Amino acid sequence: MATPEERIADLGLVLPEVVPPLAAYVPAVRTGDYVYTSGQLPLVDGKLAVTGKVGAEVSADEAKEQARICGLNALAALKSVVGDLSKIARIVKVVGFVASAPDFTGQPQVVNGVSEFLGEVFGDAGKHARSAVGVAVLPLDAPVEVEIIAQLHP
Repeated sequence: MATPEERIADLGLVLPEVVPPLAAYVPAVRTGDYVYTSGQLPLVDGKLAVTGKVGAEVSADEAKEQARICGLNALAALKSVVGDLSKIARIVKVVGFVASAPDFTGQPQVVNGVSEFLGEVFGDAGKHARSAVGVAVLPLDAPVEVEIIAQLHP
């Protein structure tokens, strides 16, 4: 059976280095059998590919892809704490924040970008509870931000 890292490679992706914090926090924290990530932006090589509000400057499809990148960055943050993604028993919860134009209501479809990605990487263990929240603005004018709670094998 393939490891999560192997599944990421099979998707043609590379687990990036952990995105350095933009303020006074750490990328992820472990408590007991759980790891909580801080909000992860869709940064690639330290830059955002797109900025702005979803439903205005950014299309829902573009934002969905950006949510997937947030998920990849969140897995890098998880790995920085646990050392090996095979130690993750399941993804428990995902919270997705979508910088939304006033009339945009497709936040759940945008956050599907990360949810579907976690399913590809972890299979059934990637199925999770979730919130998809529309917000006025996100750091660096990012269109989406994602945080994850993961449970580790005992």
